[in-house]
Amino acid sequence: MADTAATANTEIPVVPADDATTDGVRRRDFINIAAISAAGVGGAALLLPLISQMAPSQDVLAESTTEVDVAAIEPGQAIKAVFRKQPLFVRRLTPAEMAAADAVPVDSLRDAASLADRTREGHRDLLVTMGVCTHLGCVPLGAAEGEVKGEFGGYFCPCHGSHYDTAGRIRKGPAPTNLEVPEYAFTSDTTITVG
Repeated sequence: MADTAATANTEIPVVPADDATTDGVRRRDFINIAAISAAGVGGAALLLPLISQMAPSQDVLAESTTEVDVAAIEPGQAIKAVFRKQPLFVRRLTPAEMAAADAVPVDSLRDAASLADRTREGHRDLLVTMGVCTHLGCVPLGAAEGEVKGEFGGYFCPCHGSHYDTAGRIRKGPAPTNLEVPEYAFTSDTTITVG
C-alpha cells in the first residue's frame, strides 16, 4: 500500500518544449493538413465527373433556340416550325382576326388573356404559340392551308375536340389553358428568336 501511495504522489517531470514545436507547425498538424488536402482533392476529382455529366449535351444546346424568318408570312397565313422537338405555330393575323380577338370579353374566357398579352408590342399582328394542345399534347390543326380551324377560326385539336380562337385562346373543349406562348424576341423586323 505504501508503494501505491508513493507512486500516486510522484509527479511526472515536465519536459520543456523546444522552440520549433511551439512557434511552427508540429508534425501532427502537418499530417492532418496533408490528409485533409488529399481528401479534398480526391472529393473534387470524384464530384467533377458527376457534376459535368449533368450539363446539357451539344445537340440539346443546339435546339435551345430557334430562329424563324417571318418576312414571307402574309396576313392570314401561318407557318409551322420546330422548337425543342415540338411544333411551333407562327401566324400573321389579319385586321379582321385581330378585331375578332379584341371583341371577346377577356373575363368570359376560361384562361383569361387578351391578344395584347399574347403578342409583342409593335408586332401585334404576329402570334407565336407552341403547336401542342394543352389537354393531352396532340398537335392542333389550323396552321397549314386547308386545315380545319375550328369554330372560332383559330386552331382545332382533332384528338378531343378543343377549339382555339385566332389568338390561340381556348374557347371550347377539354383543354384547360390557352396554347402556350414561348419566350421569344424580335432580333430584326423580319426575324424572331424563340427560346
